[in-house]
Amino acid sequence: MPEKPDLQWPCAQCGAQLRYAPGQTELECVHCGHHQTIQTGGSRRQARALQEHDLTAGLRDDLPGSPMTEVRTTTCTNCGAQVEFDGALHASECPFCASPVVLDTGAHRLIKPQALVPFALTEAQARKEMISWMGSLWFAPSTLLEYARKGRAMNGLYVPFWTFDAETASRYSGERGDYYYETRTVTVRVNGKSERRTEQVRKTRWSPASGRVARDFNDELVMGSNSLPQRLGDDLTPWDLGALQPYDPAFLAGFQAEGYTVALVDADHTAKERMARVIEDDARRDIGGDEQRLSSLDTDYTGETFKHILLPIWMAAYKYNGKSYRFLVNGQTGEVQGERPWSIWKIGFAVALVAVIALAAIYLNDPQTLGLPTPDWLN
Repeated sequence: MPEKPDLQWPCAQCGAQLRYAPGQTELECVHCGHHQTIQTGGSRRQARALQEHDLTAGLRDDLPGSPMTEVRTTTCTNCGAQVEFDGALHASECPFCASPVVLDTGAHRLIKPQALVPFALTEAQARKEMISWMGSLWFAPSTLLEYARKGRAMNGLYVPFWTFDAETASRYSGERGDYYYETRTVTVRVNGKSERRTEQVRKTRWSPASGRVARDFNDELVMGSNSLPQRLGDDLTPWDLGALQPYDPAFLAGFQAEGYTVALVDADHTAKERMARVIEDDARRDIGGDEQRLSSLDTDYTGETFKHILLPIWMAAYKYNGKSYRFLVNGQTGEVQGERPWSIWKIGFAVALVAVIALAAIYLNDPQTLGLPTPDWLN
């Protein structure tokens, strides 16, 4: 998230704009090859940047130390993405849906990102991972792989995420179910005759259960973008948040950053839902037995904090039959996720081929079922 809309990183040798070099702590000039080191500021600055914000204060919009900033964004009229650009970068289409966008001057007051994970993969490395993933897709249009191989530029984008920490203590009540078996005698018909047999019948013995469980959550990750399907963002895991660096706009040189469109309160609600599912699993394990019934589960949350961070994603948007499909590559690990198009022609051909094989099998086994004469070589 650029701190100023006109940030520039001119090359000291030729004056061209520098670009962050993925996997390094340097800016590089694509014109003359000059490199300039990014000053990370040492361990003290890193510790300060990774310090958590109090969640209650954040929800009240009452954070100390002025962690707010005003930014200018480009709003996509098709998907609603709010994408920020550094002063050296201009866009002609949305990286999320490939629709044309027009730079606007709307200002938005947002919580500053404290830290980011810099890009570790270059565009060429990300493209290689994406092509490999696309090659594994069955029934995808042939033009999809051609599109990827033609070398159309991928968009390097820093996507906003929220992280949440909490200490939880929960009280539960319910029932524990333990299986046991009873033997019973039944009468069955075998070859027209009645026979008596014994069989084991499983039953469940229920008993009251109650207790307490506790769990500390650290860096529960929630994507801060509505522009991407939540599933795609969630499935790009795992992220190594140990690689977080204090936010420095130099890491954004030549890249784009989306302003968050998921408010803190909504992200907190999502995080709580995920925590609740984990806590419920803890309670069921604590009850034990073969089955569990929970009648109540009350959780106290303390020490709640959050961070706003940016994570690196390489993105490509592909249009097929008038619809946009997004493909994402984790800029740290190379994990690929995407929305896949289906080729009706390939599916139709596959269905027809299966039908032909099935008919051929029937014909070879029993031609008369198809109303055809038996060939001489089968007699």
